[in-house]
Amino acid sequence: MEILRSWREQKVMLKRRFSVLSDEDFEFKEGHRDCMLERLSVKLEKTRAELQLIFAELQTY
Repeated sequence: MEILRSWREQKVMLKRRFSVLSDEDFEFKEGHRDCMLERLSVKLEKTRAELQLIFAELQTY
C-alpha cells in the first residue's frame, strides 16, 4: 500500500469517522505498532484485515 497521507492526517480522519476513538488509542512506542493496531481492532470491533482496508481507503480521499 502506498502511503499518501501523513499519520497525523490519518488519525484525524479516523477520529472523525469513528467517534469512539481518542488520542490515547493512537499512542504507540517505536516498534510496537502491532499493539496499537490491536487496540484499534478491539475498540472498533474490526479484524486486522478490515483495519488494513480502512487505512487503504484513507489514502484515496
